[in-house]
Amino acid sequence: MTNAVIHATGLKRHYNISGGMMRKPRVLRAVAGLDFELSAGKTLAVVGESGCGKSTLARMVAMIETPTEGTLTLEGKPVEPADWADLRQSVQIVFQDPYGSLNPRQRIGTILQEPLTINRPDLSRTEREERAREMLEMVGLRPEHFDRYPHMFSGGQRQRIAIARALMLDPKVLVLDEPVSALDLSIQSAILNLLTELQDRLQLAYLFISHDLSVVRHVADDVIVMYLGRAVEKGPKDALFAAPRHPYTRALLSATPSAEPNARRDRIKLTGELPSPLDIPQGCPFAPRCWKSEERCRQELPVLSGERHQAACFFPEGKADNDSV
Repeated sequence: MTNAVIHATGLKRHYNISGGMMRKPRVLRAVAGLDFELSAGKTLAVVGESGCGKSTLARMVAMIETPTEGTLTLEGKPVEPADWADLRQSVQIVFQDPYGSLNPRQRIGTILQEPLTINRPDLSRTEREERAREMLEMVGLRPEHFDRYPHMFSGGQRQRIAIARALMLDPKVLVLDEPVSALDLSIQSAILNLLTELQDRLQLAYLFISHDLSVVRHVADDVIVMYLGRAVEKGPKDALFAAPRHPYTRALLSATPSAEPNARRDRIKLTGELPSPLDIPQGCPFAPRCWKSEERCRQELPVLSGERHQAACFFPEGKADNDSV
């Protein structure tokens, strides 16, 4: 990537979990070392099953949680808790649930002006209101919506309001944590198109968290596939979708519905349960569910290898294997 706005190196987030009486606390490694860059005008998608650590990553980038280890820089400046108040204006987050992310007791105009009231005390009330009305129009809502309450809007309209609120401080990065998963399919398309238009217009960098690969295929430039806190595959979207190298990525893609009725796709059904993040097996975490695993996989931990398209696998998928996917 070029023109990196955010750069992360060895990013980790661990939690100490109480073991109960007479037991030592256990460590949950939600994110176990991630490296990535996020560039202006580009979208980096992070995908994986529930519990893989993608939402924890989103909270670290949005400066809601502090990394246990690793470094995170914003436009070359280290992101430290002491600087969060200033840096948060450059990184904003849009949450999954449009019904729970808006204050039901406030009018939409007040909700939109609140970030300016807190962070831009130099602006007058008239300037704040003018900015809020402009933003409301930018996300496709009408002037009369300014004085209404959240319960008077549909889910898609509420998510437009949440996006408008996130843009009030002119951020450089938007963290989108499952922004369309709570919406109907027809509404999802409209919101994704809006996000694309805003990115082109404002040159925003998106960190897009999702479990839906069909959505990721529509919006992403680069993709990171996570499994139990680790990146198992990363690379440009087109390369990853055309020729997945990690067996886990291939299994995820095989379960993704296709819009082409005549497309042939061999479904890969994973056996076994997802290991507990409190008791990750030795070696490759995916080995207990992988049809290609050998003794080496159960003893050694593979690391990402390759140039732009990387996979953490001792026996990555080859071209011949990908032809049937």
